[in-house]
Order: sequence, then C-alpha cells, then structure tokens
Amino acid sequence: MKIRTGTNTTKIEMQMAPMIDVVFLLLIFFMLTLKIAEPEGDFDINMPIGAPAQSAVTDAELPPFKVRMEADPDTGELRQLSFNGIALGSGRGVFDVLNGEILKSVNALQAAGPGNLDRQEVEIDPDYGLRYENIISAISACSGRMVDGRMVRYISRIKFAPRREKP
Repeated sequence: MKIRTGTNTTKIEMQMAPMIDVVFLLLIFFMLTLKIAEPEGDFDINMPIGAPAQSAVTDAELPPFKVRMEADPDTGELRQLSFNGIALGSGRGVFDVLNGEILKSVNALQAAGPGNLDRQEVEIDPDYGLRYENIISAISACSGRMVDGRMVRYISRIKFAPRREKP
C-alpha cells in the first residue's frame, strides 16, 4: 500500500474575471429593471418655526383658506371642523364635505383668474390634543381628490397655524 504525502498538491486558483463579469451583469440588470415611483404623501407643507414675527408677510396676496379643527379634550377625536369660519360638523364624512368646499373655492378662484390658484394657501389650525389621522385626512381633503385612478390637485400650498398650547 502506497501512502501519499502532501508535497505534490497543486494550488487551485480562482478565476476573478468571470466573477467580476457576473457582478456587472447583475448591476446592469437591477439598474434597468428599477421602477422609479413617485413618493407617497409628497405635500408642500410649511411648518411654523415658533412664535410668528409681528411683521411676517407671506408671498401670497390672497388670504389663506382657514381650516379649524377642534378636538375632544378626553379622546382626541375631532369634535368640530370649520372652513373659513363655517362649521362643517364632525365624523369621518366631514372630510368629504371639506373636500367639496375646497373644490367650490378652487373653482371660484379659477374663474377669477388663472394665476390665483398657484398663490392660494390653506392654513390648518388643529387643537393640541387632536389625533394625527384627522390632520392627515384634512391635508388630503385640501390637497385634492382621486379621479379615475389619478390625483387631481386642488391646492399644493398647505401651512399650519402656530401651535396651540395645552388647555
């Protein structure tokens, strides 16, 4: 019986060129199959920095549409929603009513002049303890509506009133 010794082993080298080719092919494949999607919830929102300056002037010459949201102090649910001082009610259906009021105001702005709509702002004034889902619903109702699977924008300039303190 012959016993082999480990002195005659040949070294196996790895081929790097095919490995680099495969990496580049994968990179090209993923780059070509990438679908760029529009980010969800892309709102043009101006948040207040703190106490507003006394001489703060906005670039919009039109007075903003004011959306006031009052919260129930115990639960944080929406108690009353008003648009430009007109009470619209409460509940989940009130955001559809708000969307309709915004649409009426947008149509009146477009009838007054084509450039007015680009300068129009909505100012949302929520109570301190209001649940965030109500604020998001108000932003969605003010910004537009889905029609036949595509977004129809009403107003893209949305800002918040200075924060109300805890009662």
